[in-house]
Amino acid sequence: MGAFSIWHWAIMLLLIGVPVFFAVRSAAKPSQNPEALVGFGGWLMLLAIGQALSPLRTLAELGASSDGYNQLMLVPNGPMVVYGEVALLLAFMVFQLVVLVAMLRRSLRFKQLFLIQWLAIPVAVILNAIWVSTAIGVSVRQVVTGEALATHIVSFVLIGLWVAYVYKSVRVRNTFTRVGASTQVAGAS
Repeated sequence: MGAFSIWHWAIMLLLIGVPVFFAVRSAAKPSQNPEALVGFGGWLMLLAIGQALSPLRTLAELGASSDGYNQLMLVPNGPMVVYGEVALLLAFMVFQLVVLVAMLRRSLRFKQLFLIQWLAIPVAVILNAIWVSTAIGVSVRQVVTGEALATHIVSFVLIGLWVAYVYKSVRVRNTFTRVGASTQVAGAS
């Protein structure tokens, strides 16, 4: 196996998955005073930190791929692969920033955007694999390694738990209530 064994993944799953599991579980429990659960506190604070770091993780992924990109530039159609993958990652990062802004503005749309961001993970992985395999003329199996696939699956599952939390949490429901700025201005006049 590579440098990241199955035991590393199990430890990561425990470190991240267990708190997320309890966040979802506690979100489903009725609170003594549900109106008091507002703002970025409790489990929502962990989600907010993760969402704030997500564009940085995407940038780090881009930076970590630079050596591979340099090698790909020498392969026929390699530049097309690199530019396409970079464009896909940058587009995903822009969407992560849109979700972050919606979260910070406490927008009512945050829950939907967070769900779409989650669903975009496998879409981006599939589009990238098809793009790379088509451009350089190799099979998708040669493009997507088992370790990379496992990373994406773990990420998808863990973020899926956070999506469940977002849709069940009283704190989330009480915090994300703002409609659009134009609607607020119109209602104030």
